[in-house]
Amino acid sequence: MAFSASTNFICLLMFLGGTGSLQAQESSSDLAKKLSNPIASLISVPFQFNYDHGYGPLDGDKITLNIQPVIPISLNGNWNLISRTILPVTWQHDIAGPSGTQFGLGDTVQSFFLSPAKPTASGIIWGAGPVFLIPTATDDLLGGEKWGAGPTVVALKQDGPWTYGLLANHIWSFAGNEERNDISSTFVQPFLSYTTPDAWTFALNTESTYDWKAEEWSVPINFTVSKLVKIEEQPISLTAGLRYWATAPDNGPEGLGIRVAVTFLFPK
Repeated sequence: MAFSASTNFICLLMFLGGTGSLQAQESSSDLAKKLSNPIASLISVPFQFNYDHGYGPLDGDKITLNIQPVIPISLNGNWNLISRTILPVTWQHDIAGPSGTQFGLGDTVQSFFLSPAKPTASGIIWGAGPVFLIPTATDDLLGGEKWGAGPTVVALKQDGPWTYGLLANHIWSFAGNEERNDISSTFVQPFLSYTTPDAWTFALNTESTYDWKAEEWSVPINFTVSKLVKIEEQPISLTAGLRYWATAPDNGPEGLGIRVAVTFLFPK
């Protein structure tokens, strides 16, 4: 049923994609390419749904809605500060053996990037700053009950229709429930996307995490297709795709997962 829903969503994208004028498509293409830049000077509010399965001995299921607002702030003519927030809302069932069902907030990841207002002479766009882990989980199986912090960096280049780059961070825990495991985790996200003149974007990335305490990798590979449309002049990006878990801990997810997203854009 989940794969059928994903197929229907892609059909909806194709239907909506044919409804705009050429002028709107050209404008949407520029916005779609900006959306491929994690630190673009563009307010965006994505609602990203992920479904994964295969957790633990009972092959548990997890559905996560990531609310991910990106808010750029112009500090002066040379520098921007970009706030990126990830607030997960999760439903999960039997992810740790016969652990039942949990629903609620997970832990929040808050990043700030200080970024030059213009690309470098070679066209590189970059940003760097701190990342924070905030224990907002409403259930002990939805979060780590730890405060964390560390550095984050992003670098990318946009060359014609192509966007390619890397986003990374590392988080160490420094406070929280002493009975829970300490956190030392590296996140690495290389990404590649291609945006067409009629505002379709084809994207490939991994969202790899290395747990230095458990010495384990989690590596989902994501392929998504997005279409930017305008509904009563409101730009909206619609996304659907698949993810494959190339590597995960023994109690982690496996096989194929599904990703769909709706992103609201607020150009300046």
